[in-house]
Amino acid sequence: MTEINLISEYKCFDGMQGFYSHHSQTCNIEMRFAVYQPPQTRSKAVPVLYFLSGLTCTEENFITKAGAQRYAAEHGLILVAPDTSPRNTGIEGEDKDWDFGTGAGFYVDATAEPWRSHYQMYSYVVKELPALIASHFPVQVERQGIFGHSMGGHGALVCALRNPELFKSVSAFAPIAAPMQCAWGEKAFTNYLGSERETWRNYDASELILTSKYTSPILIDQGTADKFLSQQLMPEVFERACHSVEQPLTLRFQEGYDHSYYFIATFVGDHIRHHAATLCQ
Repeated sequence: MTEINLISEYKCFDGMQGFYSHHSQTCNIEMRFAVYQPPQTRSKAVPVLYFLSGLTCTEENFITKAGAQRYAAEHGLILVAPDTSPRNTGIEGEDKDWDFGTGAGFYVDATAEPWRSHYQMYSYVVKELPALIASHFPVQVERQGIFGHSMGGHGALVCALRNPELFKSVSAFAPIAAPMQCAWGEKAFTNYLGSERETWRNYDASELILTSKYTSPILIDQGTADKFLSQQLMPEVFERACHSVEQPLTLRFQEGYDHSYYFIATFVGDHIRHHAATLCQ
């Protein structure tokens, strides 16, 4: 069993919020993650919900800003929030840009040098981390969901669409919904995956939904005052793709909300209820 190190722990809504580190064999470096254990875990195993954060974030942003523990305690869900990328790998240029490298793993498995040696966030999220959580925390492994914000919303959709047997529920806040068509995605995919665009389709939700076997309803919230909406996020592309294959999708445009955690905190209760409807039956 892989060892995990407890960094800090706090009582929260009668449960426990912990921050942990471990050596990742997938990313070949120390990785960090946060886990909220609701009070129900004192007597039984419960479903688990993963949250993937966006550009520049760590394992702390969602946990400290979203106010999600209140709803996780109400419904009896473990919350897991991993970091957004490997850190301090020694790769030249990893700290050069805010939208690539450190804090910007984009939840892909890099195939291009020098990134492939550490930047394996897709496999980390869908394989190593769930196995680690299952071995150390009282989770019902057959009841797992995933959601995220921005880059993490992209990651959550991709992970769920490619692994419907693992993630039974999915939702997103302001996801990068068509990364092959926006500057953020093109920059990340070119550097992590190389110039062959056909390989990028494995990490584009608007492409994946066309052939995915995913059938559970998808919830997306998007603020209308989000400055990234038209050029980077493109939820309408994903909406059209879902419509073409009759994938159940609820896309809500929230008037006046931006890209911040104030937006997430406002609607996180709805998202946790969305997941609880599937995971806590």
